[in-house]
Amino acid sequence: MHPTKGFSLIELLIVVAIILVIAAIAIPSLLQARLAANEASAVGSLSAIRSSEIAYTTAYPTVGYSPDIASLGGPSPCTPSSSTACLLDSVLSAATPGSVGKSGFFFLATGIVPGGAINNAAFVAAAAPKLVNSTGNHDYCSTNDGVLRSQMANVGDVPVNALAPCLAFPVAQ
Repeated sequence: MHPTKGFSLIELLIVVAIILVIAAIAIPSLLQARLAANEASAVGSLSAIRSSEIAYTTAYPTVGYSPDIASLGGPSPCTPSSSTACLLDSVLSAATPGSVGKSGFFFLATGIVPGGAINNAAFVAAAAPKLVNSTGNHDYCSTNDGVLRSQMANVGDVPVNALAPCLAFPVAQ
């Protein structure tokens, strides 16, 4: 009788079971890491939007802050104007609700004309996850005061676009 070469069915099943156990432990950690990375990207994108808003109001003082997020970006190749300032990456400036978003989040930036002002003297920049508990857990917003605020997201949230709802968010830790 010749010795058989290879693995028995039992040995292969044991190896597959070990791989499944390792995957069951690793996959939730990987999903949580991706969610944290998406949220960090959203915070970084809001910082870029705030910087772009300041550059926009300097470049177009008669308008003030940009009326919307699309005005901060522009298609490539971009020609700067008050409606396409070329200050934001075109992917971010197009990541509005109804689009594919950016890193699991939707973004809005809205110019605000407070009482008595003649131009956009304030702005709200905000982000909301595309899928709560999958691409992100928090809604974020910031105004021209530069303070980042966040709250737990709810299914169906869209980025806020007014001062009062944003100011109601707790300050992010």
